[in-house]
Amino acid sequence: MTADTVTDVTDDFETHRPVLLGVAYRMLGRVADAEDVVQEAWLRWSAADRGEVRQPRAYLVRVTTRLAIDRLRQVKARGETYVGPWLPEPYVTDFGDTVPDTEERAVLADTVSLAVLVVLESLSPLERAVFVLREAFGYPYAEIAAMLDRGEPAVRRLAGRARRHVEERRPRYQVDPVQRRDLTERFLAAAGGGDLEGLMSLLAPDVRLVGDSGGKSKAPLRVLETADNVGRFLLGAARKSAPDLSFRFLEVNGGPAILVLSGGKPDAVFQLDVLDGRIQAVYIIRNPDKLLSLASG
Repeated sequence: MTADTVTDVTDDFETHRPVLLGVAYRMLGRVADAEDVVQEAWLRWSAADRGEVRQPRAYLVRVTTRLAIDRLRQVKARGETYVGPWLPEPYVTDFGDTVPDTEERAVLADTVSLAVLVVLESLSPLERAVFVLREAFGYPYAEIAAMLDRGEPAVRRLAGRARRHVEERRPRYQVDPVQRRDLTERFLAAAGGGDLEGLMSLLAPDVRLVGDSGGKSKAPLRVLETADNVGRFLLGAARKSAPDLSFRFLEVNGGPAILVLSGGKPDAVFQLDVLDGRIQAVYIIRNPDKLLSLASG
């Protein structure tokens, strides 16, 4: 392989890397696992017979999807036990100019949201693959069938089953980034300032707080419910927080979030789900293993 050929092969792959990471992350909910799958896809791509690859993007998405299915089956087969509630690893999203269409941007943000990814964990690997390829990336059923070596009728059945499952279990929320950012800023000000009345005014009566620590840091080991319980927990946590905390806004999983830093190192990520101008859910990710990808951000 000549130097020019190597460059072409690399350039072709890098063009499609964001899509491949998007597929792998939605399949796995873990940044490190998604990056491992994409790296393996690169090895397959670099060794592939160029004459046999007519559509590089389709080839790469097919390879990535199959590798992600294998990885997901391995995880489920190991029967991993997790301490406390589980949330996906926060995934920094910045669609930038690559997704100019507002509707497409909304779909991508929705299918990578924490709430939806939690529901996707209960799908089978094949159902999850079909849902991701169809709902997030809009692939036709015939192409998905070819990628998975399944008949199109079977793929349609998988898609219908997965869609019904997700719609029945996903919480209702709004993806308006302006409203979510405004409520996120007000939430931080009220919680950080010890303003219980102000915080309670932002919380829906049936708000839920889901904390993910993996048993490796302090966070509730069960889901908290009701505005009173959630509000008092948040203010209590704020009062006990370290004095060297700082905060940074960033976009993760398609929406605004707060990155909490302690001594300059990631300590937690907060994200809110919003509906009708009130906070419906508070997600807190404190498992240090899930914050590693944010350390250099």
